[in-house]
Amino acid sequence: GCSLHPDILPTPESPANYHFIEADIRNEVTAKALFNEVHPEIVINCSALSVPDYCETHHEEAYLTNVTAVELLAHLCETYKSRFIHLSTDFVFDGKIDENTGQLYMEEDVPAPVNYYGFTKWKSEEKVAEICSNYAIARVEIVYGKALPGQHGNIVQLVMNRLKAGQEIRVVSNQWRTPTYVGDVSNGIQLLMENPTNGIFHICGDECMTIAEIAFQVAECMELDRSLICPVTTEEMREATPRPRFSGMSVKKARTILGYSPRKLKEILKNWNRISST
Repeated sequence: GCSLHPDILPTPESPANYHFIEADIRNEVTAKALFNEVHPEIVINCSALSVPDYCETHHEEAYLTNVTAVELLAHLCETYKSRFIHLSTDFVFDGKIDENTGQLYMEEDVPAPVNYYGFTKWKSEEKVAEICSNYAIARVEIVYGKALPGQHGNIVQLVMNRLKAGQEIRVVSNQWRTPTYVGDVSNGIQLLMENPTNGIFHICGDECMTIAEIAFQVAECMELDRSLICPVTTEEMREATPRPRFSGMSVKKARTILGYSPRKLKEILKNWNRISST
C-alpha cells in the first residue's frame, strides 16, 4: 500500500500475508525504487487528493498528486509490464445530462468537469490511456461502507452517526448520484485484475438517487429519526465548489464484460451490523 498521508491511515491489523510500505508516489526516486523492489504484476492506484473543496484552492498540490504522480506510475507500469488499475470518479462529468430522462453516463461519454478536482482526474485518465498498453480505469462514485479509524467518513456513515446522536443533518435534494458500496468496488477491481480488457469501466452501484434519498434510506433501514434530515437544494447549500447536478453512471459495460454485479443500498444497510470494517 502506498499512502500520501500515512500518519492518518490505519495500519493493517494482520499484515501476515502482505508487505506494507509507506511511500510518497509523488517522489520519482521513491517510486522507482519501490517498483524495482516489488516488480509488481498489477498496480492499483487508490491514492488521490479527493476533497473537491481542497482541490479548488490548492491547484498545484492537486495536480501533483492527481496527475503528475499518476503519469509517473503509468510510465513505471509500462517499463515493468504491470497492469495499471487506476481509480477515477463521476466528477469528470458536468452533470448536465437531463435528469428527467434518467439517462446515465456511459464510459464513452466525453468528460467536461465543473471543478478542479474533476479536471485533475480527467487529465489522469488521459495520461493512463496514453501511456499504458495494459490498463483499466475504474470510475467510482459516492463510495460508502464502514469507515476505518482516521478515515474521513462517507455519506452513509455520516448520516448514521448524526442521526444516532440526535443531530440534524442537511442533505442536498437536487444532486443525483449512484451510491457505491466499497465491497463492490473491491469485487470490481478483482474482476479487472483477472480480465485483460483495456479501457474505462464504471464500477459503481446501479441505483441513481439524490443525496437526500440516500439519507432517508439510511434512516429507514436503521430505524433512525428521519425528521432530523433536512433536504436542501444545491442553491441553498451555497457550496463553494461547483458539483455536477446529475452524475449517475451506468454499469452496463462492467456487467457485460466483467460480470460485475453491484448490490442495492438497502441490502447493504440491512446487513450493516454484520459487515466488517477491515
